[in-house]
Amino acid sequence: MKAIEGYFLIKPEDLSWKEANPMKIPYADFLERTKSELLGARLWRFPAKSANTLHKHVKAEEFYFVLEGVGRIRVGEETLTVPKHGGVLVGPQMMRQVFNDTDAEVLWLIIGAPENEFGPGESFDIKLFWPVDPKQLPKELGGVVWPP
Repeated sequence: MKAIEGYFLIKPEDLSWKEANPMKIPYADFLERTKSELLGARLWRFPAKSANTLHKHVKAEEFYFVLEGVGRIRVGEETLTVPKHGGVLVGPQMMRQVFNDTDAEVLWLIIGAPENEFGPGESFDIKLFWPVDPKQLPKELGGVVWPP
C-alpha cells in the first residue's frame, strides 16, 4: 500500500451522497477522490429505525464517531450507546452493526484503516466480511422492516 503525496482539501460541496447496498443507508465518501489505500473516511446518515449491515473486516480497524444524535452499535454480543461526540474503536475480526432505534436521524463519521484489506494476488471473498446474513437486524429493531 502506498501513501498519498501532498494533501487534499475536501470541502462539503465536494461530497456526493449515495445509498449503500444492500441496506440503503446514505453515505458520503470523504477520501474516494484521493485514491487513499491506507485510510477510509465516510459520513453515514442513519434515518430513524434503520441499520447498516452486520459485518466484520479482514484487516481494517474502524473508528465510529457520532457527529449528530445518539449512536447505537452492536459489537459482538454487546449493544453500545454512543453519545454525540463519542466514539468506539472496533478491531477487524469483531462483528459489528451500526443501527438507529430512535425517531431522529443519526450522523456518524466512520474512519477505517487500511482501506484496501487485500494484498497483491489476494481476491475478495464476501464470506470474510459477511459470514452470516448481513441484513439481519438487531433485537432493538424488532418488528421494523429495513431496508424500506
